[in-house]
Amino acid sequence: MSQQTLTLRFRLRSPQLLQTIREHTGDGTRATTRELAELANVHPSFIGKLLKGEQETVTAKVAFAISGRCGVDLLVLWSPVQRTAAAATQVEAVAS
Repeated sequence: MSQQTLTLRFRLRSPQLLQTIREHTGDGTRATTRELAELANVHPSFIGKLLKGEQETVTAKVAFAISGRCGVDLLVLWSPVQRTAAAATQVEAVAS
């Protein structure tokens, strides 16, 4: 049986919320698109897509990087994406 790697993903709560928070971060500075992209190790266009609502989900690593730079708790900007029952069953089968 093959091993599957689970990647926890998070859904952006609101593009407008990300826009507001990145302009008014916890340390009082503005987080640029390029800066967020570099910290999250993604292309700046990926951040642009988040801000436009064209990209909704990200990996945990990206969510933590963006939240950390903005100075807010992870769950202020992101909500965890729930697994389906079928995916949970597959995970249990792989684990056993």
